Amino acid sequence: MARTRAKAPAEKAKAPSAVPAAFPPPEVIEVTSKRVMCDGGGGALGHPRVWYDMGDDDFVECGYCDRRFVLKAGSGAH
Repeated sequence: MARTRAKAPAEKAKAPSAVPAAFPPPEVIEVTSKRVMCDGGGGALGHPRVWYDMGDDDFVECGYCDRRFVLKAGSGAH
């Protein structure tokens, strides 16, 4: 006599109550100068070296790695 396996009841798909963030928030680096350089951390995992100027703002974000450079409170426009 052949044995048959009982089928398990189909599981209901659960909708997530909150979607987790796909990526961690960008790194924030406090600086004392409005002109900053970013290389993505250097090495093989970095990106080309780029320079940014904050202009009238007190922060700038890297176009490659999204690092945010924030002017430290009390720093003058160097």
